[in-house]
Amino acid sequence: MPKLRITLKRSPIGYNETQKRTVRALGLRKLHQTVIHEDNPSIRGMLQRIPHLVQVEVIEEVASS
Repeated sequence: MPKLRITLKRSPIGYNETQKRTVRALGLRKLHQTVIHEDNPSIRGMLQRIPHLVQVEVIEEVASS
């Protein structure tokens, strides 16, 4: 299953409380902090609410044997 690398690029200061809570729920606390989450509909929905604050990259897992 692919993963998402999510980086906080802009501060949520000055935005409404729901956007601040969404950033916090993703585990982002500081600017330029990066977290990795599984790619699933709930995470995608959170990202759709704050596309102006974050940068998202898809990470394809390489199977190692």
